[in-house]
Amino acid sequence: MNITNNTKSRKVKLIGTGAFLPGEAIPFSQVDYYLGQLDEIPDKLKKWLGRMREIMEQMLEIKYYHFAIDPQTRCFTEDNISMAVKAANIAIERAGILPSDIDFIAYGSAHQHQMPTASVRIQEALGIEQCGEISIHANCTSAYKALLVAHEFLMSGRYKTALVLSSSMSSSELRAEYYNQPLAKKEELFLRYFLSDGAGALVLKATDNDKEGIFLQNTSMESIGGKKPAAMRNLRPAYWMNPKEEYEKAYHHLAQLFNEQLREHFNEAGGSVFYKGLQRMIGKYNIAVDKIRYFQVNFPSRHISEIVMDECETLGIARSTWYSKMASMGYTGPPMAFICLDQIVNNETLDKGDLILSFVTEVSKFMQAGFVFKKE
Repeated sequence: MNITNNTKSRKVKLIGTGAFLPGEAIPFSQVDYYLGQLDEIPDKLKKWLGRMREIMEQMLEIKYYHFAIDPQTRCFTEDNISMAVKAANIAIERAGILPSDIDFIAYGSAHQHQMPTASVRIQEALGIEQCGEISIHANCTSAYKALLVAHEFLMSGRYKTALVLSSSMSSSELRAEYYNQPLAKKEELFLRYFLSDGAGALVLKATDNDKEGIFLQNTSMESIGGKKPAAMRNLRPAYWMNPKEEYEKAYHHLAQLFNEQLREHFNEAGGSVFYKGLQRMIGKYNIAVDKIRYFQVNFPSRHISEIVMDECETLGIARSTWYSKMASMGYTGPPMAFICLDQIVNNETLDKGDLILSFVTEVSKFMQAGFVFKKE
């Protein structure tokens, strides 16, 4: 494909959004029923988990979750590919195009283990014979990075129409059957009460002529974790292990540090890493904070949300712009940004000049990313 050698970057327009949440919305009280009871964890951990459930219910902003699991058969009803494709089909229909019009697919997810990779599986499921594609796995920044790559490729003229997707099957790493329960630890279990399943998709097109609509203005990414320990991780090495050995050592368990351990690395002199990263992004792209209509951020804890909102007010971001849908769907991880964008585009009001700003700090290695859309 020939690359257009424009001296002026092309504009990138959002022409379709889609989201998919599996199953019914379930309340906090049914999380253990859907994910399965942890009957074989150590007795001391059972007592701690019983206390923690009550604390988590009070502390979290989440009222409902979505899991792609049949609680009776214990079988999955979806996977990362099927959810992404369902979100994509909605976005493609709303864009008023055919799948064959897409010439680039960018997919982001927390982490991947399949071969062939997810992007080409999605391509196949959509019936697209030929296109550029890329799969990115970078925890909660992966969706933002997929968007950044599509943004750059469309502006440069390399591609014309991009499908950007993200999906997350958190339940697959949180259900009772996944754990080697006797070896489970605290930091591996509390994740069950704020992660959820879902997918989001965007369709973007490069344009020189469109003057009205919602346009992607800025995309940003950075990593500040070069001297910080991983705060979310599993213990898998950088090579394939014997699956039996991996299970017996519980190296597959997903863990996240919390309380003082996480707070120590999230907070720095002069503010949180989130605040300082957002400040850098605003300065680098000269973002007009007074034009922000929706500031899309997801923190599961009310306490953390309040602290970050206080910090962001010092940047000139009005508290009233804060936008989150976690209460009604849980935290779906990487696709959350696209799912919320879908909600804004289809259910909220945008006036000419309004900005949608989204920013994230993920804690596996403190990678950060953001984007800005503008209504024109």
